[in-house]
Amino acid sequence: MSRITDVWIRTAALALAATSLLLSSSVSRAQQPTAQTPPAAKPVRQTATIAAGCFWSMEAIFKQLKGVEKVLPGYAGGRLANPTYEDVCTGSTGHAESITVTFDPSVITFKDLLEVMMTVRDPTTLNRQGNDEGNEYRSVIFYRDEQQRKDALEMIKKINDSHIWANRVVTEVKPFKNFFRAEDYHLDYYRKHPTQGYCRVVIAPEIAEFREKFHEKLKNQN
Repeated sequence: MSRITDVWIRTAALALAATSLLLSSSVSRAQQPTAQTPPAAKPVRQTATIAAGCFWSMEAIFKQLKGVEKVLPGYAGGRLANPTYEDVCTGSTGHAESITVTFDPSVITFKDLLEVMMTVRDPTTLNRQGNDEGNEYRSVIFYRDEQQRKDALEMIKKINDSHIWANRVVTEVKPFKNFFRAEDYHLDYYRKHPTQGYCRVVIAPEIAEFREKFHEKLKNQN
């Protein structure tokens, strides 16, 4: 074999080896798992369950607040499972007309919700709101954790100390134990029936007063 031929063969062998090494490295890199971008954390949401008299009014009011995502009327704090409106109206089930509010605490706090609750409705009348009388119309904060319990007690003290009401707050602070959604015909009642007697005479003035007091916290400020 001539010297030139030998050099050519060696050069071709080295080139082939280099190509093989490059291909192997590419395949190895391709087989390595691609780094995954972790999914963005879901925003934290909290839930509040409160009772302050007729839930038609409370639902209509709390839906207007910034940071509130969902409001459901229902029955809370009683003994009977899956009560009907008629059951609760007897006053024998232990349930109070209530709302459950899903909210974004980075926009509106639990204390903010309680301030609205104890400002738009009189928290100093026992088992009564206006002409609605019975234990189903009592004022209650159903706390879901220790922080909510502390916030509730602090807000009651603040309301008492501010003397915005002539009498002391009688709002109960109770651990949450149940909530049963009201019947479909109660959902969004004020929006669907604005000319109904109770809506026109009681709820509409409450909403007007609420909007004036909490204008900066409204979703729609017009």
